[in-house]
Amino acid sequence: MSVELHHRLDGPEDAPVLVLGNSLGTTIDLWDDQVPALSVHFRVLRYDLRGHGRSPVPPGPYAIEDFGSDLVVLLDRLSLKRVSMCGLSIGGMTAMWLASARPERVDRLALCCTAAYMGPPEPWLDRAAVVRQHGTAAVADAAVERWFTAEGASRHPEAVARMRHALERTPAEGYAAGCEAIATLDLRDRLAAIRAPTLVVSGAEDPAAPPAAGRLIADAVPGARQVVVPGAHLANLEQPELVSEALVEHLTAEVRA
Repeated sequence: MSVELHHRLDGPEDAPVLVLGNSLGTTIDLWDDQVPALSVHFRVLRYDLRGHGRSPVPPGPYAIEDFGSDLVVLLDRLSLKRVSMCGLSIGGMTAMWLASARPERVDRLALCCTAAYMGPPEPWLDRAAVVRQHGTAAVADAAVERWFTAEGASRHPEAVARMRHALERTPAEGYAAGCEAIATLDLRDRLAAIRAPTLVVSGAEDPAAPPAAGRLIADAVPGARQVVVPGAHLANLEQPELVSEALVEHLTAEVRA
């Protein structure tokens, strides 16, 4: 059953809508660095995933279809028939699901630091078990190491602190059930069905969704292209200006043409 997601809107009320989807263990604050640039051109819709932030926490396990159905219900509730979508990590997985299952709802698509398949399920199921037993604080150190390069962490200590705080406040059930959704995820056969103009943004040093994972998506989605952001794991936090520029260029290209 779908849940009613917490959300926020920024930008001109009459502008086209751009939806921003978060990663596992984060909230709408993940996109704080991008909203000023994006809201010049778009009505920016951010939302907390089920089990995260201020959204409800139904019992798991979850599947990617659950995250996608939640988003469709939110779009319907806001009377939004067609939007552009930018998702990061599990937010990108949700965006791929939406763009392939409901292509009429997606105008343009950007996929950041994400993958269509994350490998064997066991590591994700093990992480879910740890979090259910010990809480999200038990995985915070490992998560921060995945999210930031050493140089990026030193350049952006406030972002590191903000993301750690968000992760540690994520309900254990929501995070663990999200891990279970990733464990069962395989969107590779759906990529060819995506019709929206697509940009794939990969962090050059991202260990979770490396550039090769982004290349697989870009090669499979018709007409898609990839941008690799240097010196970054979680690219929108470590290289916010570069990512904002790439997103604005891609998402407004047809408007300017």
